[in-house]
Amino acid sequence: MKDFKKLLVWQKSMDLVENVFQIVEKMEMSEKISLGSQLSRSAVSIPSNIAEGAGRSSDKEFSRFLDIALGSAFELETQLLILKRTNPDLADIQPSLLEDTTEIQKMLSGLKRSTNS
Repeated sequence: MKDFKKLLVWQKSMDLVENVFQIVEKMEMSEKISLGSQLSRSAVSIPSNIAEGAGRSSDKEFSRFLDIALGSAFELETQLLILKRTNPDLADIQPSLLEDTTEIQKMLSGLKRSTNS
């Protein structure tokens, strides 16, 4: 069992969740219900799956949950790109979220490689 709270990728993904929630708060109600809900769920899924995988008994299981977290990170990236296309009012906030999401994707890929070694 790993202490997931010490993993930098978990810490950064928790920060990302907070930032996504701040964006969702600024969205129009109709957008919050549809895209906002999806953004929140995919963001929350990233640190949640890292934590769940860290609690598993083998590196193989941990790696599987890192795959799920990585999938959620790519899902979040797509949703942020959709938001960028559909809501220009929030465009100034999105570049940093996209950069953070990409960084987390790279960190998850690296952690997965090191776990499978």
